[in-house]
Amino acid sequence: MSNPAKKKGTSWEVSVVAYLALRGLPARRKVQAGSKDEGDIEVPSVPGVVIEAKNCKGQTLAQWVDEAVAEADNAKVPVGAVWHRRRLSPRLQATDPGTGYVTMSGEHFVRLLTELRRLRLLGDNNGWETI
Repeated sequence: MSNPAKKKGTSWEVSVVAYLALRGLPARRKVQAGSKDEGDIEVPSVPGVVIEAKNCKGQTLAQWVDEAVAEADNAKVPVGAVWHRRRLSPRLQATDPGTGYVTMSGEHFVRLLTELRRLRLLGDNNGWETI
């Protein structure tokens, strides 16, 4: 891969997929779909969410979130989130997705919370599962 930016992005996507898998959430990178991109990562056991992975400079957080919203619309799912790499920190391993950030629009966050509440009402009366 000769494009350094593409290489960084691909590496981050692979790291996020591996991070999710180690936590019992097998994920996969999605095939790029040109102008109708549907996000970078999906978690098949959690339908309705697409993840846009970002490991770059040059765009604003607002642009990334707008991209995630558009990609969720393209994929016809209710939630799009941006999982972005944390810039270098002396205390943290910046390449660990667990130290990164996940950002989404307020509207998509409410959709996620509404679905969590619905699922809890369907039978999980013990609250959050410990990971």
